[in-house]
Amino acid sequence: MSLLRALLGTVRSARHAPRLAAALVPDADVLLDAPDGRLAPALVAAALGDPEPAAKLLATSRDAGEWEDRDRYVTRLATFAYNRGDWLTEWLAAAPGDPDALLVTAQLAVRRAWESPARAERLRELAPLVREIAGEAPHDPVPWRLALDHARGAHAGHAVFESLWEQAVRRSPHHYGCHVAALKYLSAQWYGSHRAAFDFAEQAADDAAPDSLVGALPVRAAYDGLRVPPGPDGSVPAGRVDRAVVRALALSAAFPAGDPWPAEVRNLLAYVLVERARWAEAWEEFGRIGPYATSFPWGAARDAAPGDPLFRFLAARDRVRGELARRTPLGADPKDGPRRGTGRGRAGRGGPGGH
Repeated sequence: MSLLRALLGTVRSARHAPRLAAALVPDADVLLDAPDGRLAPALVAAALGDPEPAAKLLATSRDAGEWEDRDRYVTRLATFAYNRGDWLTEWLAAAPGDPDALLVTAQLAVRRAWESPARAERLRELAPLVREIAGEAPHDPVPWRLALDHARGAHAGHAVFESLWEQAVRRSPHHYGCHVAALKYLSAQWYGSHRAAFDFAEQAADDAAPDSLVGALPVRAAYDGLRVPPGPDGSVPAGRVDRAVVRALALSAAFPAGDPWPAEVRNLLAYVLVERARWAEAWEEFGRIGPYATSFPWGAARDAAPGDPLFRFLAARDRVRGELARRTPLGADPKDGPRRGTGRGRAGRGGPGGH
């Protein structure tokens, strides 16, 4: 019987896989961490040594209170400056007190400290800079998100973290980046547990606006739970993971397919769906992602090619296409999904892993 299933699976794959492949963006058109239409010109100018577009972009986002966009732009500009920082040096020389230039500089310094073997010590040395930048931001939550990330790596105690969290949510109660920073602190990998992380994520999602990315926070907790070995409170219950998936699927469906705004959340959801062997839903999610692959979570997977998140994204997509094609009866439409009972498995079974 196992040989018969294998033979039938091969026939089904040969028939259905090309049809499934035609419905997805071709591999060559998939982009990794593609900037949006506002950030792209700033990055091009920075590559030419001109910091002015980046300065204008961050000043505009600050003045308009576009905190989610601002957080993304600060992080991406700091990532760009990691290898090409002449434009940032020029910006600081021309405007040494510019709050946006100082914020990007602090983001870059914290990243470099995180990568140091002496991480905690290096981060503690940056504490005055981080405190100063956060203290001078009366409305901006982004420096406080940076302070939360800094505190986690510097081994700050719960009381210190709580005080930073209070300042962050006072400025923006539903800021996604601050919530992710708090979730990391509460995770079993750091200073909490799977249960504490899920409790926080679910409560935050309950309180979030319908179109807020905070609604996907439970699937972020599920991702951490699938990657990190069980702690003293045990492994994450499968039902809790699946409820997180349901929330994230509903949020993803609220945005147009191919929308770059929820791309990271959609990539994260696709990763968890593959881990849960929910092939039909994973295939649909890859369709919603379109050309927008993101380094997170694929850059953290432990299998496939080291250091190549785009390869991992494409490999996972191919895996889903193959599994769905193999499970679809010959006379059925693969877009309708596999037969009941064949599309879901145990967590961690057969999909990209984590570390």
